[in-house]
Amino acid sequence: MAAQCVTKVELNVSCSNLMDTDVGSKSDPLCVLFLNTSGQQWYEVERTEKIKNCLNPKFSKTFIIDYYFEVVQKLKFGVYDIDNKTIELSDDDFLGECECTLGQIVSSKKLTRPLVLKNGKPAGKGSITISAEEIKDNRVVLFEMEARKLDNKVECYDYDNDGSHDLIGTFQTTMTKLKDASRNSPIEFECINEKKRQKKKSYKNSGVIVVKHCEITVECTFLDYIMGGCQLNFTVGVDFTGSNGDPRSPDSLHYISPNGVNEYLTAIWSVGLVIQDYDADKMFPAFGFGAQIPPQWQVSHEFPMNFNPSNPYCNGIQGIVDAYRACLPQIKLYGPTNFSPIINHVARFAAAATQQQTASQYFVLLIITDGVITDLDETRHAIVNAAKLPMSIIIVGVGGADFSAMEFLDGDGGSLRSPSGEVAIRDIVQFVPFRQFQNAPKEALAQCVLAEVPQQVVGYFNTYKLLPPKNPATKEEL
Repeated sequence: MAAQCVTKVELNVSCSNLMDTDVGSKSDPLCVLFLNTSGQQWYEVERTEKIKNCLNPKFSKTFIIDYYFEVVQKLKFGVYDIDNKTIELSDDDFLGECECTLGQIVSSKKLTRPLVLKNGKPAGKGSITISAEEIKDNRVVLFEMEARKLDNKVECYDYDNDGSHDLIGTFQTTMTKLKDASRNSPIEFECINEKKRQKKKSYKNSGVIVVKHCEITVECTFLDYIMGGCQLNFTVGVDFTGSNGDPRSPDSLHYISPNGVNEYLTAIWSVGLVIQDYDADKMFPAFGFGAQIPPQWQVSHEFPMNFNPSNPYCNGIQGIVDAYRACLPQIKLYGPTNFSPIINHVARFAAAATQQQTASQYFVLLIITDGVITDLDETRHAIVNAAKLPMSIIIVGVGGADFSAMEFLDGDGGSLRSPSGEVAIRDIVQFVPFRQFQNAPKEALAQCVLAEVPQQVVGYFNTYKLLPPKNPATKEEL
């Protein structure tokens, strides 16, 4: 399995109107970040610096967190007045805390990314990476930037290790202006400290910032694509071959227990509940394969579970579940177990999406199956072709069958090849056997099978240099 970490989120913390718990001075605040993904215990992730005598701190230290779109990540920010040198918090004054989820933060459209330079050293705030060359007297005369977005106000600070940074001054600019800078035609900005200017009539500035070079490099993350308008289109394929057993028998994998579940339904719910939040209309195509269907009772490997070929869409995950339940009594389980028809079906839609020349659509196909694949060569060919498209395939194996062929399709052990020898340009298949999650928490299956999807989304769009429809770093918005 590929590493789960696909996107890092950088959080900058500031506070206002904190309690003053000190006598003769003001509180010396420090912020501690706690994380909870299990729903039970909080654990400390990191701390900011301590800022002396300040009730409205803007912490320079930022928190960098690995973001997983398939996990609910609960965050707690605790603020403490630090008056000693011990690492324990129990002997410090508690000033307050707030809780939220990382999903709530990243889905906010009002994220600001202020840039702060401190004595020639980058603060690393927001998503801006800066390397600065220092000349004598710590005067910054050259910056080389890679930036997604720059707010028009730049603050320059004299950096102190204890967090009591002194403001040197500020200046206003835009990325449009910065990108025109060159060594032959540098751009200068006077760094103004308003308090000093108001006190001294002879004050001119606190220094001059000279920009001689600016490079803009767009490197979109999974969040950039999602927040920029990319839709994840979810399709389900269900195995209705005879090896599942008669759905009326309790021994069948399609048997719906008295409490209304089976492994197929559990897999649909587990994966679907995560994916559906990334699709605007929440209308999902659902297909069956390997069954004889009415009225002619021919074997089909891509029939709509609602029996409506012109409109195979189901309303939400509940709609897929309802279609599955209604479908079972109307079909005859048969065979063989062919994957290629439904893969090619979704691939046609993914191919059509590539005509838009933007990162607006990505397709995720969930196949739930119980048995050994029959059309392995055709499926290998279909997957190699699908790897060239905005598409990922999740396979969940139910029951106790031999799934070695599924693990081969996964490609984690090496690149998948078609029968002709063509190598898949991306690994787009993730396979897991359901039996590994029978006694696990209900979220575990989704966390496992969806972990690679963000990386696959980013990998595809980066390969073809496609930007989100609403990318903040596009030329039109500079």
